[in-house]
Amino acid sequence: MPLVLALLSAAFYGTADFFGGLAARRAPALAATVWTQGIGFAVPLAALPFFPAALPSTAGALWGVAAGLTGGVGVAMLYYGFAVGRVSVIAPVTAVCSIAIPVLVAFGLGERPGSLAVGGIAVAIASVALISRHEDAASGEGRRDHSLAIGLACGVVIGAFFVCLARAGTASGVWPLLIARAASTAALAAAAGVAGVPIAIPRSVLPVVACGVIDMVANALYLIAVRQGPLGLVATLASLYPATTVLLARVVLRERLQPVQSVGLACAAAAIVMITSR
Repeated sequence: MPLVLALLSAAFYGTADFFGGLAARRAPALAATVWTQGIGFAVPLAALPFFPAALPSTAGALWGVAAGLTGGVGVAMLYYGFAVGRVSVIAPVTAVCSIAIPVLVAFGLGERPGSLAVGGIAVAIASVALISRHEDAASGEGRRDHSLAIGLACGVVIGAFFVCLARAGTASGVWPLLIARAASTAALAAAAGVAGVPIAIPRSVLPVVACGVIDMVANALYLIAVRQGPLGLVATLASLYPATTVLLARVVLRERLQPVQSVGLACAAAAIVMITSR
């Protein structure tokens, strides 16, 4: 059952990322992110009675706030990237980097990853190089878009989110998620106000921004799975979420990949498995 829940969380994560990108194409990315974060806040709030736990310490709460800020920025960047770039490039690059960052931080804190994790980081670098190869079909000449750069930046910030959320502790139930989501919603709403971006969105976008609920359901599934099953296997399966995002991009958006990019995607999937299996 824990492994099934982990696979379900991967499917929900990938679906949330895809529909969040669609929302950002129909409304300003920042406004769409504010709505997804705000709507998703209701999920941990409703789940609080089912995960009774003591309030986190001051340090834990601060790490939760940091997780919210980095997570909110990461999601906003991801939705922006999906709106202006290629979903099938940004999603896997983000996933690889967001896993590599916690591994490197753990190494700096004294942990020593095994040879498999080190090999995974090398494969991740190769996958980024392969996925970044993209030609403009109209001109026939090689061109570089911003999808790779956006994916790398998203991966770094989301990787920091994972580090901060881990530092917030695992003995406080869903409180870290609740604090993080409250912080991200408030920060993004404030950023929208400062930037003069209206957070009002068309009614047609509201069903799409409900992906914030899907994202928080994925978090809940992951929390349940990691409490009941082995962390390595659960994290590995949950990290396969880009497969769902790319599949939806192929089916819904009709995005096509060059053969070399397909190899890059395969390398990205292999890197995720190798790094999370350290």
